[in-house]
Amino acid sequence: MDSNLHSPERRLIELRMEHADLDALIDRAAEETPVDELMMRRLKKRRLALRDQIARLELALDPKEPA
Repeated sequence: MDSNLHSPERRLIELRMEHADLDALIDRAAEETPVDELMMRRLKKRRLALRDQIARLELALDPKEPA
């Protein structure tokens, strides 16, 4: 059961949730006037890094070609 807490599948779910939370945060922040450009750049950079982590983890869990 303890191994399930640290499984790659669980990590993937956590990353996807964090990415969705950042999407919502960026959308809300974009509606504010004035927009904090520095904060927006940092949030978008973090979101992009999460997307890269998700892609790498998905590829590791489901490789398209036989190893």
